[in-house]
Amino acid sequence: MCDTIAEGFKILQDTANDLYLQGRVAEVEGAPEPLEFLREWVSPNVPVILKKACKSFAACRKWSPQFLREKIGDQIVTVAVTPNGWADAVSDDGKFFMLPEERQMKFSDFLDRLNEKSELNPVFYMQQQNSNLTGEMKCLIGDVPEEINWASTAFGVKPDAANFWMGDQRAVTSTHKDPYENIYCVIHGVKQFLLSPPTDLPSMQYKMFPVAMYEKVKTRQDFTIVQCEDKSTVRWICPGFAEAKNSKTRPSTQLIARVEAGDMLYLPSLWFHQVSQSHGCIAVNYWYDMKFDIKYAYFSMLEHLCLSNELLNCEN
Repeated sequence: MCDTIAEGFKILQDTANDLYLQGRVAEVEGAPEPLEFLREWVSPNVPVILKKACKSFAACRKWSPQFLREKIGDQIVTVAVTPNGWADAVSDDGKFFMLPEERQMKFSDFLDRLNEKSELNPVFYMQQQNSNLTGEMKCLIGDVPEEINWASTAFGVKPDAANFWMGDQRAVTSTHKDPYENIYCVIHGVKQFLLSPPTDLPSMQYKMFPVAMYEKVKTRQDFTIVQCEDKSTVRWICPGFAEAKNSKTRPSTQLIARVEAGDMLYLPSLWFHQVSQSHGCIAVNYWYDMKFDIKYAYFSMLEHLCLSNELLNCEN
């Protein structure tokens, strides 16, 4: 039975690579028309870099650290603090799924921390995923839009969330997937996405981890780990898996998307991604709820088969 399922997984991945994946992330100039976007990228569920598509945003001209300090320096913001730059990720010892310390601080103090480049310092990252662009950072609306009009037209809905991101080059988002269509706009600096398609799910090494949180992060060596009182667990991809050099222990398809200032990335729903950035990179992204259609139904079936295969392997 295991061999039959594994053969089916290989057929799925090989067919996806042959028929709809292009071996690279396509790049096109500017923003597309809604119908073109829907036809060329959303329907086939493939990513695309839209070069200079957000260069016209006022933010791309204005959002220097000095401008932001003058405009919102006294504002209290929520910042994720970790000893190593890995928030919402598995701990270094592989024991826990770690949530960051969430620290309230003045935006100017956050900027000061970014300027302290000692490797001994903890890592500060504005990575709130609760539509903070329309919440605590709403005074910046106007320099960036509340929605991407052509995307809203194509998806037929307004975004569920719009988020502001800024942080240390040591901050890395661990490999995961989202049930959202993602329009990611880089305002300053560079973001790099390591991508794998949903058909690579059988190659992902998941494991259950108890959830814990960093508390009182003072330095890279001085912090506290506190397990959640409710003893909750999270099923997460094992750390380091996406970067593995051994072809037998990494996803069969990995694409790199380098998104520079003024560019947008369309990251389709259910695509696996790990994200790194240049120091002080600033970005905003717009999450549109995915369609829970036949694509989702097939992916749910694939998840069930993967879990069944894991159980069969454990029993054997």
